[in-house]
Amino acid sequence: MTETYGTMQDGIAKDSLFHALIATAVDGIMVIDEKGNVLFYNAACEKLFGYEAGEVLARNVKMLMPSPYRGEHDGYVARYLATGERHIIGIGREVVGQRKDGSTFPMYLSVGEGQLDGQRIFVGIVHDITDRNAKERRIQELQSELLHVTRTTAMGQMSSAFAHELNQPLTAILSYANAAAKMAGMADTPPSELKEVLAKLAEQTTRAGEIIRRLRAFVEKHEPHRTMEDFNKLVEESVRLGLVGVRDMGVHVNVQLDPEITGAVIDRIEIQQVLVNLMRNAVEAMQGVPTRRLTVTTSRDSEEFVKVSVADTGPGLAPEVAKRLFEPFVSTKAQGMGMGLNICRTIVEAHGGRLWVDSNPGGGAVFLFRLPVGREDCVDE
Repeated sequence: MTETYGTMQDGIAKDSLFHALIATAVDGIMVIDEKGNVLFYNAACEKLFGYEAGEVLARNVKMLMPSPYRGEHDGYVARYLATGERHIIGIGREVVGQRKDGSTFPMYLSVGEGQLDGQRIFVGIVHDITDRNAKERRIQELQSELLHVTRTTAMGQMSSAFAHELNQPLTAILSYANAAAKMAGMADTPPSELKEVLAKLAEQTTRAGEIIRRLRAFVEKHEPHRTMEDFNKLVEESVRLGLVGVRDMGVHVNVQLDPEITGAVIDRIEIQQVLVNLMRNAVEAMQGVPTRRLTVTTSRDSEEFVKVSVADTGPGLAPEVAKRLFEPFVSTKAQGMGMGLNICRTIVEAHGGRLWVDSNPGGGAVFLFRLPVGREDCVDE
């Protein structure tokens, strides 16, 4: 049998043009029969898998596959021959190959079907995608770094507002602590009054801790992780986080939450980042205008989507600016890098949603984004 296969390979190789093409191909090319036995195996395959042609010819191609592919291969071929239902043939997909030394590598496998000397054959083209996958992972890592840096930058710009916000409960804590100490030293202090002061002390301590928790959670580096979240609650927390110090700037904030909205499968920190960015941009856009009103609204866009709008009463956007606003390095700010809105769109689209800008009927601009609600079984483990 081995001699027969070897003769077939020798016969194929007699065609000089075919031989030249196969010999110089960068990708691995192999031919198998209906039983999965290898008829042809080129030099690129030898480099990819570490087997010489003589070690593979006439053997089942599943020897080049790790589990579970190895155990499933014969069943796939038999099913196709019986039903004609295609899973890889004529389609191609990403799979895993196994080398002679037992190591594995990702590869893209394209399979075509043909006839040779009246015999049905399958031609497989193997492309090693190890480098491509490594580059994709690096891009994801860099994108994660960029998201983290922009969150940290935003908090840096808001640091004075946060210091002011945190100083209020700390000052109250000090006052209540001093009052409690004085009252404890007075013999005629009613226990109820002391208890009331201590309760207020605990309340302000909790408030300070909550401010620190929100800040720390927002700037902390994390891997993308989607969970089922109470969407309206997330928006409320984002408003408290992103609009620290805004009321002192004369901005009236109106939050309108649709009570029909429950949960959504999202990355909590990333969607907070989008909301904080949009709200801070809106506040900056309203500097210098007499009416400063920020409206944040949630609503159902359909059964499958929720929609959020962030509307301001600023000067609005010129049409030519609005067209390019989400492109990298396009900014309406004198000191802006032009990356914030591009990152926001990237986050929203990665969630399967859409982000866009429109004119506010009352004057100004309104940024809107919609997100799929998702299902409980779509959460990351």
